[in-house]
Amino acid sequence: MQDFEKLGVFYLGRLYDLEKKARRDELLLYDSRDLVTHAVCVGMTGSGKTGLCIGLLEEAALDGIPAIIVDPKGDLPNLLLTFPELSPAEFLPWVNEDDARTKALSVEEYAREQAELWKKGLAEWGQDGARIRRLREAADFAIYTPGSTAGLPVSIVASFAAPRQEILDDSELLRERVNTTVTSLLNLMGIEADPLQSREHILLSNILDRAWRQGQDMELAALIQAIQSPPMSKIGVFDVESFFPTKDRFALAMRLNNLLAAPGFETWLEGEPLDIDRILYTPEGKPRMAIFSIAHLNDAERMFFVSLLLSQLLGWMRTQSGTSSLRALFYMDEIFGYFPPVANPPAKAPLMTLLKQARAFGLGIVLATQNPVDLDYKGLANTGTWFIGRLQTDRDKQRLLDGLEGANLGSGFDRKRMEQTLASLGKRIFLMNNVHEKEPVIFETRWVMSYLRGPMTRTQIKQLMDERKKAVPVAQAAATPTVSAKRQAATARPALPPDIPEYFLPVRRGQPGDRVLRYEPKLLGLAKVYYLDRKLDIDAEETAALLASLPDHPALIDWDAADRVEMAEADLQRAAADEHAVFGELPAEATKKANYAEWQKDLQEWLFRKHSLQVLRSPSLGLVSKPGETERDFRIRLQLAAHEQRDQMVERLRQKYAPRMTSLQERVRRAEWALEREVEQAKQQKMQTAISLGTTLLGAFVGRKAISHSTIGRATTAARGASRAMKEEQDVRRAQENLEQVRQQLAELEQQLAREIEEMQARTDPMNEKLEALVLRPRKTDVNVSLVALAWVPHWQDQAGQLSPAW
Repeated sequence: MQDFEKLGVFYLGRLYDLEKKARRDELLLYDSRDLVTHAVCVGMTGSGKTGLCIGLLEEAALDGIPAIIVDPKGDLPNLLLTFPELSPAEFLPWVNEDDARTKALSVEEYAREQAELWKKGLAEWGQDGARIRRLREAADFAIYTPGSTAGLPVSIVASFAAPRQEILDDSELLRERVNTTVTSLLNLMGIEADPLQSREHILLSNILDRAWRQGQDMELAALIQAIQSPPMSKIGVFDVESFFPTKDRFALAMRLNNLLAAPGFETWLEGEPLDIDRILYTPEGKPRMAIFSIAHLNDAERMFFVSLLLSQLLGWMRTQSGTSSLRALFYMDEIFGYFPPVANPPAKAPLMTLLKQARAFGLGIVLATQNPVDLDYKGLANTGTWFIGRLQTDRDKQRLLDGLEGANLGSGFDRKRMEQTLASLGKRIFLMNNVHEKEPVIFETRWVMSYLRGPMTRTQIKQLMDERKKAVPVAQAAATPTVSAKRQAATARPALPPDIPEYFLPVRRGQPGDRVLRYEPKLLGLAKVYYLDRKLDIDAEETAALLASLPDHPALIDWDAADRVEMAEADLQRAAADEHAVFGELPAEATKKANYAEWQKDLQEWLFRKHSLQVLRSPSLGLVSKPGETERDFRIRLQLAAHEQRDQMVERLRQKYAPRMTSLQERVRRAEWALEREVEQAKQQKMQTAISLGTTLLGAFVGRKAISHSTIGRATTAARGASRAMKEEQDVRRAQENLEQVRQQLAELEQQLAREIEEMQARTDPMNEKLEALVLRPRKTDVNVSLVALAWVPHWQDQAGQLSPAW
């Protein structure tokens, strides 16, 4: 059997002969790069569609390709049911008890039967427990359950946080992000809103757009306040009150508040943030197969979450570098309702954008459905690969044929022949139409390594994820800072000389309950440190913003103990956010102008001595990490670079071997033809010899008393014919030997190519390569301190004097 463990190739099954209803020996090996032009899988229940897609995801995991997997039905958590030993004990906790009862078997007997079935099925397709073990080691597998704690909970708070700068700089992308977020939220509230006509949509869009452009996050509680007191005076040419009166805005705020107050909604705010980079890769940089199980949600909640997820994925994609190799996958198991041909649900716009633009960034989109009539085929016109299984109705077939015919398949599209082919497909038999291949092929899907026990309940998902949740420590709430007895008394703002630099940090967190705004004094230092190394092609700038405690007596500032903050000079304010705010006590040293000049010199000296830029270098690829790039992110980038280098080298190797392989394949063809010719000649010679011999014997024994000269002549001719027949048989053997020799040469050449590819892969392993640590230090002239000033830091203070950060 042909080797399927090849670089960048997905083993999906074997070719299938529809006429003979038989599996062929040729493997279906799918080039992973073809997925950057996306794929669609269509097939009715029972067609084997889920098995095909799970097999594709298994191959992606083996190749180190991370994936985001949206599962509306509950089948995809089966990806975690991989049992390397293939023992009944591994299957026992997961077999379906109803299936066991149907077969009149005990659960233990059924588990033993399933273990044998999987062992036999895998062996039939050239797989075993060792390949399952490789699958488990190749990627991290996790199940996320938004709106539930059964799996890993997901927080949607990040979806309302200010987007990255790359999105803010792209007005089209920002507008799309705002529109999707608002439409999804209103849909969850039960409001169907037209972005161009709905007052609710326009108001919320203006609030989000304004906050995000100012770099401010928008929590749902703050959004309720902003609805009641909008941060703008006009919307269009009308004032806010005329456009959306206070009474109506209050009703909208109440609906959003009711949503927040609904039992169970707090689970939407807990768990891991919806951060695509953190979801696709573990903290160590290992690729992850992230399964988002949403079967437990109602339709509105599903649409809400899928829309937010697609919006976040789109934003992440725009921050990635371009590549022609497959970087990551987005797979949705049932696209019905999310990509309809006429309506425009919230998920459709970002999904359409992904289908159009993701190719340039190496993000492959794979969509599956059993309802072909509910797909927008115009939106799928550029999809490169179609996997088509058994369909339920003639209407489904006709709708699918319309889509295929319109998908730029060329003038050679034979609708009638394609219709006949689709009608002949059976279980696990699929037609693959790949624009990167010469013609469509029929294949049978391979046996998957994951145990397909059927949809999983939340209890079973919890069972799978409980150990995972125990291994990840729950983040403890930060201790609430308290002021010392010396500073608990509230004071008015201290009077300072006009030449003392003084600023206020902005208030970024809403007021929690009945608390007052209190400012505490700190020393703020802002600086830039430059690093230049032409050999390593590094020209970097590091911004440092530090908040240090002010001394109670003459002394140098302890910059080692200072807190690093995300702060720029443009963020600073000249006045307090509330005229009724109270202030902590200011040390006397902070009222002396001369101290600030000394503290500035001290900060410059400290930055020069303490600051350095650490980067990592890959000896095998020669790449150097970017300033601020973690080892995890660098290794992820190295994996992509290695994939790109691998794809190029594999392509060059294939081109190098192509002429010899083509020549040997032609020799095989000629040898096969020669063998057929020799066999046919030998067959004809045997027949002629038999006829000649029969005639001689008949003439000798039928009606004759003596052997005549003519009879002797015919016998001699028959003998010569027998000799020629023996010669023809020798020619056949020689032709067979020649064919086997050429086939052996071709097999050896293919093995040589495979060895060279394996040796090439072994030379580069970005995940396990030992990286070189390089340290760059700045020159003293490369340290620029732009500001050292008194900074008033805002806090919320309760009646007991306890403080919580307000910035």
